[in-house]
Amino acid sequence: MLAVTDLHTYYGESHVLQGVSLDAARGAVTAVLGRNGVGKTTLCRSLVGLTPARAGRIALNGVDITRLPPYRIHRLGVSLVPQGRRIFPSLTVRENLAIAARGDLDRVFSVFPRLAERAGHRGNELSGGEQQMLAIARALVARPLLLVLDEPTEGLAPVLVAEVAAVIRRLREEGTSILLVEQNVAFAVKLADWAHVMSRGRIVHSTDPAALWNNEEVKTQLLGVPPAGAGARPRRDL
Repeated sequence: MLAVTDLHTYYGESHVLQGVSLDAARGAVTAVLGRNGVGKTTLCRSLVGLTPARAGRIALNGVDITRLPPYRIHRLGVSLVPQGRRIFPSLTVRENLAIAARGDLDRVFSVFPRLAERAGHRGNELSGGEQQMLAIARALVARPLLLVLDEPTEGLAPVLVAEVAAVIRRLREEGTSILLVEQNVAFAVKLADWAHVMSRGRIVHSTDPAALWNNEEVKTQLLGVPPAGAGARPRRDL
């Protein structure tokens, strides 16, 4: 589905992505994990054309999208759920969704029944969890081939994290390809089919999620998981 090869992205003279290479399989959840500041959000922005790469290649189903403008990447089937949600606070739930919709809204309302109940409420009247669901739903109404989720659990209470996990599982079962960019390692390894670890603008480790959870060195040194958690299994109730 997605093939990223030797990607280099800058902010001015700051070299943020320093040769990122990764693949994401069709119909799978592919996790990109890493601490704050390693370049995860910049990777997301480069994938959708918001911060174009200066060098390297991004291919979607074999088509080079590296230097396409964001609207063309979106039309080809890549949707981003940005960090921080970024919904329109003055618009209703239905209006937020209608901006991006290709067709009716029945599918997303079936995935997010709470949003159907709140369809007439403005974005700034929603809880944090409802805003995150709206951000995901807004990306889904475009019927993407690839859904890019940038830190979807950030700032959410555990019960809401569990709701996000349930949504991701349902989307995978329906065949949606997902790139899950996260700091929450325990959350990601339960959902992902494959995991990449980022450090200092590069992918430095790629592995099966179960093997990653059992790799104390990678978890502690690259992902900041406390050593006391080594060997414990991630909770299955998410």
